Amino acid sequence: MWYLFGVAKTVQTKADVLQGTLDLMVLRTIEALGPLHGYAISARLEQVSLGALQLNMGTLYPALMRLEQRGLIRGNWGSSDTKRKARFYELTPAGRRQLEKEKQAWERMAGIIHTLLHSEG
Repeated sequence: MWYLFGVAKTVQTKADVLQGTLDLMVLRTIEALGPLHGYAISARLEQVSLGALQLNMGTLYPALMRLEQRGLIRGNWGSSDTKRKARFYELTPAGRRQLEKEKQAWERMAGIIHTLLHSEG
């Protein structure tokens, strides 16, 4: 899960870091924009990253299922802008709490990395 950001935990694999980072980005995107379907989440992450982050559905949908199983998001069926049936995901109260924890942990870690990169000696 969040190996990189947990207190006194170490990074287990590159996949663990990516999974945790993806979870954070998905939760934040839903928090910012409200209920979204998977394609809209993917498009938003691509837009915000200026094309650097292009998720295939084989990466995104397992993340959405994992977050839903953990009770952090809830999916409901609805119609997209193109009138197609789509599952829209929204944050749960537990998801909001988890997102706040993850944001604080990320900011702590980013501060540490910044200090290390810009310190002399």
